Amino acid sequence: MVSGAVDAGLDTVGFTDHCSLTAVMRAEKLLWNRNFDRTYEQRRAALDILDDRHDITLQDGVEMDYEPSLEADIERFLDTAGFDYAIGSVHYTDGREVFPRESFAEMSPAETRGFVDTYYDTIETLIESELFEIVGHVDRIEWHPALRGLTTESHHRQVAAACANSRTVPEINASHVTSDPAMYHPSRPFIDVLREYDVQFTVGTDSHEPGAFGPRREALETLLAERGVDPVDPVGL
Repeated sequence: MVSGAVDAGLDTVGFTDHCSLTAVMRAEKLLWNRNFDRTYEQRRAALDILDDRHDITLQDGVEMDYEPSLEADIERFLDTAGFDYAIGSVHYTDGREVFPRESFAEMSPAETRGFVDTYYDTIETLIESELFEIVGHVDRIEWHPALRGLTTESHHRQVAAACANSRTVPEINASHVTSDPAMYHPSRPFIDVLREYDVQFTVGTDSHEPGAFGPRREALETLLAERGVDPVDPVGL
């Protein structure tokens, strides 16, 4: 991954392995080996070794699954670990994931809309918690075929108002542009509402393989120029 970032012409790359402290999705935590709360020091030692071998700045970060009931546990962990920055993200709420592998077929349209409302309420609470430098892929829910199109301007403004009063900044995430060049998180209309509230942004390629850095970097640069966004460095926010 470090070599891939160098090949893409980056001068800095942040590593933000997933970390879940939750008991709600315990089976998924085991299946996906999300035990970073136990192993982060090993990765930090590896980054120190790689830092001597490559002419690129390596940032030591984390992406935390957020649950309102676990704020105290998350705060203790982040204070102990001392990462360069932390991303807070909502991958599930009400016991359901926001990924396409989750089915909403048995839910009524009203129940599905209620789930979307709960998702954005949780995003708002995450931002207001002030636990994280970054709120990750704020409208990730739009990638789910059963939930796409249910995000409203009211949701955009709910999140924008929370960000305007918080140190936490949203990322512009390019995880899906290689499969759908129009798909960014947040969407272009969402970005425009956030800018209306004078919200700052950081950017993330969300790369999970070395070859993803290059095309996602180019896509982000194109979008930033198109929308007139000057991103901020999450370190020190």
